[in-house]
Amino acid sequence: MRSPASYTCRRCLSTLKIVFKVRQQPILTRQPAPGRRSISTAPDKSSRISSNVRTKQQELQRPFTRRRVSFLSQQGETVKNEPPEYRSPGGLASTIVPETERRPLLLPNNLFHSFSSSPSPEIRRRAAFIKQNAYCPHPDHHQTRLPTNPDDPEARKSVQGNSPPVHVKFECPDCGIPVSCSEEHWADDYEAHLEICDTLREINEDDHDLRSGRFFPEFEYPGDQIEEAMVNMTNWDTFLFSREFRAINDERSLRQATRLLTYPVTIGSVLHELSPYSIKKGGRLTVEGLKSLSALRYSLHPPKSGGGADIKGLRPTPPPMRIFILGARAESSLPREVWVQLTHLFPRVAFHLIFIGPESMANRDSEFPLPARTPENPFGAIVEDRLTNSLKISTFVEYYHTLHKAGHFYPYDPYFDCFMLFHPGLGHPASSHEWEETIPQLLETKVPVLVTGYTQYDMERDIDWVKKTVGGEMDLLMEPGENRFRSLRWDLNDLDPQDISCGNWGIWGFRGKRYETTRKDAE
Repeated sequence: MRSPASYTCRRCLSTLKIVFKVRQQPILTRQPAPGRRSISTAPDKSSRISSNVRTKQQELQRPFTRRRVSFLSQQGETVKNEPPEYRSPGGLASTIVPETERRPLLLPNNLFHSFSSSPSPEIRRRAAFIKQNAYCPHPDHHQTRLPTNPDDPEARKSVQGNSPPVHVKFECPDCGIPVSCSEEHWADDYEAHLEICDTLREINEDDHDLRSGRFFPEFEYPGDQIEEAMVNMTNWDTFLFSREFRAINDERSLRQATRLLTYPVTIGSVLHELSPYSIKKGGRLTVEGLKSLSALRYSLHPPKSGGGADIKGLRPTPPPMRIFILGARAESSLPREVWVQLTHLFPRVAFHLIFIGPESMANRDSEFPLPARTPENPFGAIVEDRLTNSLKISTFVEYYHTLHKAGHFYPYDPYFDCFMLFHPGLGHPASSHEWEETIPQLLETKVPVLVTGYTQYDMERDIDWVKKTVGGEMDLLMEPGENRFRSLRWDLNDLDPQDISCGNWGIWGFRGKRYETTRKDAE
C-alpha cells in the first residue's frame, strides 16, 4: 500500500520537514479551503506552529479516496477550484444516458426489450399488430393457410387439428417477440422455437438499435473514388474497405449498413468488370450470361476520351445506362445517397434509375400528390434529375406491361439497358398473376433480367414458374445461388413471426432466347 506521503506534493513535504527540524522559525500555514491550497510566511507565536503541525499530521492520517492535484504559483496566489476530471473509455456503453422525448436513449447494453413493453411506441404498436394477425404455430391447431414451402410451420399442422387457430399472445422471454398463444404451447414446442430464437432476439435488438437515438456513423457514405484505386468485390468487408467507408467494428452496425447498401451494390456486383461472378467453375455465370454482361460492361467501362471542363475538352457522351427496377417497393424510398453509391462504381457513366410498380411510392408521402397526367407526362412520372451530374431517378406508379404496350421506353438496347427485380415473387401464389403479362414482354426485349429472392426455395420456385409460363424461350444468364452482397440483417414477417428472411439473399438472371442465324452453303 502506498504511504499517505505519496499523495502530497513536494513543496508541502519540504515545508513539513522545515517545521520538524527548525521549530524556532515562525511558519504560518493556513488551512486551505476545499479545493484550495496556499502557503504564506509571517511571524507568529510558537503555539500556532505546534497546532499547525498537528493539523498536518491529522491530514496525513485521513483515508485518501481521491487524489487532489493542485499547482502552486507565486506567493499570495491561489488555484481555481476546478472539479476533478474522470476519463471514461471510448464507446457508448460508458457515456451518461441522455434523455430525449422524455425517455432515455438506449445504449448497446440495454437494447433487449420485449415488444409489448418496449420503450419505443412504434414497436409496441407492432407487437399489438402481431398479436392481432399472427397465429400460434403449435401442431395442435388447425391450418390457417396452405403451406408455401416444405419448411413452412403450417406444414406441421393438420387440416383437422385438435383445436381451432388462435392468435399469438405469449412473448418468449428469450427473444421478446410474441410467438405462441400460451406459455404451455410455447414450452411444448420449445425445441422447434429454438431454431429461430437467437435470430429473433437479434432482430429484436436491431429494431431497438434503430430507434435508440444514437448517432449512426455507418450511414455516412464516401464520395467519388479515384480510378487508380480498384474496388474489391469479394465480400462486404473487402468492398467497404476498398471503397474507403468508415471503419465498422460492430456486427450490429454492419448489419444496419448492409440493409440499405445491398440494393445498389447487388446491381453493381453483377455488372462491374471486377464482378465476383464469372464463367469459371463455381462462378455461376453461364455462356449466355457472359455475352449479355460483356455488352453492358463495354458501355459501363468506356476508355478515356480526353474530355475536359473547357471548350476544347468537349466530347460526345453516350446515353445514360437505364436500369428498370420493376415491382419497386422499399427500394424506391431509399435515401438517394444510397443509390449514388452505384454511380461511384462507374465514374465515367451516367445512370437513369426507373422505378416501376403500383407500390413504387410507398413510404414517400411527402411527395404526394402525384403529378397530373398530361400529354407531356402521360403516366404521371416523378422525375428527380438534380441529384448528381451522373444520376437521374424516375418513378412510375403503374404496371410495366401498360408502359410496354405504349412503347414508352422503346427502343431497348442490350448495351445500355438492364432490368432488376428485387423479391418479385414470380412463383408465389399471391403475386404470380401480376407477372403473367409482364414476363413475356421482358423476354421480347432481349435485355438481361436480374432477380433476387429471399431463400433458395423462393428462387427455384420463381425459375420453375418462368419456365412453365414461357416454355423454352428463356436463356439462363446466372445460376441461382447466394448473393455475396445480401443484407446481413434479418427481417421479421409481422403476419407470421416464424417467417424470417434477409433482403436479397440470393440472385439469378435470365434473358429472352436469342436465335443465331445460320447459313446453308449453296450446293
